[in-house]
Amino acid sequence: MAKPQVAVAPVLMSKLSVNAPEFYPSGYSSNYTESYEDGCEDYPTLSEYVQDFLNHLTEQPGCFETEIEQFAETLNGWVTTDDALQDLVELIYQQATSIPNFSYLGARLCNYLSHHLTISPQSGNFRQLLLQRCRTEYEVKDQAAKGDEATRKRFHAFVLFLGELYLNLEIKGTNGQVTRADILQIGLRELLNALFSKPVDDNLICAVKLLKLTGSVLEDAWKEKGKTDMEEIIQRIENVVLDANCSRDVKQMLLKLVELRSSNWGRVHATSTYREATPENDPNYFMNEPTFYTSDGVPFTAADPDYQEKYQELLEREDFFPDYEENGTDLSGAGDPYLDDIDDEMDPEIEEAYEKFCLESERKRKQ
Repeated sequence: MAKPQVAVAPVLMSKLSVNAPEFYPSGYSSNYTESYEDGCEDYPTLSEYVQDFLNHLTEQPGCFETEIEQFAETLNGWVTTDDALQDLVELIYQQATSIPNFSYLGARLCNYLSHHLTISPQSGNFRQLLLQRCRTEYEVKDQAAKGDEATRKRFHAFVLFLGELYLNLEIKGTNGQVTRADILQIGLRELLNALFSKPVDDNLICAVKLLKLTGSVLEDAWKEKGKTDMEEIIQRIENVVLDANCSRDVKQMLLKLVELRSSNWGRVHATSTYREATPENDPNYFMNEPTFYTSDGVPFTAADPDYQEKYQELLEREDFFPDYEENGTDLSGAGDPYLDDIDDEMDPEIEEAYEKFCLESERKRKQ
């Protein structure tokens, strides 16, 4: 009798080592600030550090809240000269006006640094130098609005960044109250004038974006001072729609903006109480009412003046479709000439499946 064979597991030779460096999959990003710990051999320059952080925020804007404090602390130990502060302002300004969608985050960053950077040289603190940098672009607004396409594109980025700065840059008064920078309010008014002075499509689109962003806040501020600047802007828009040779789509955008402003910029003020709400005092009174459609496919709701009449027509039209449960109509189609014709042409398997479907539907309906 042959001896039983004993299986011997092969010896596996591995090149893996417990001392190998940590592996990170492609696209993995550890905490940004950990990459700049003290003692790192290849410590970057200030410009490299700031630019890397700005790029990091651009790619992962959600990290702003968790990493901005550490960033500001690092800058306080690094930005100790006028030139360093100027470089910091320029880097942030360029990022905010050259990277799409970074203007909002850039404005928030500027606001945070304006309150947390400790350096305040004679040439001006962070906020003062930032406003000086913006003024450089502001002073050439008329030429920029009438420049070539590339010049206008840079100008539009600056306009929208200034709009974000107006909304996000907080100025603390002597009594501790927080206000917006009035100088930016004045600047935005003049930038709108520059855009409307050359009513080509891209200038007008920029004006629409700026007003959608800041219109409600600007109008509230002007009204508090008894100014009618927004009325003048709306009148100018209406004149552009009538006279300018802009595209039809842009004119439609301008009209939509006028409509938005007429609805108080889409804001709905709180009404009294639910029980006291009426169609006259609550713009949302009909919001939860169902929408019906006429025989022509035209929608109507309870807000429609002819609601009752149209709703009655709808009910009468429903009578043409009797309820199967009430009259006991056979859902299998028996007695219906149209369905009989279909049954004659059905494949036996299809017919069986169809009957099962009808029976199943009937069973579910009765449950």
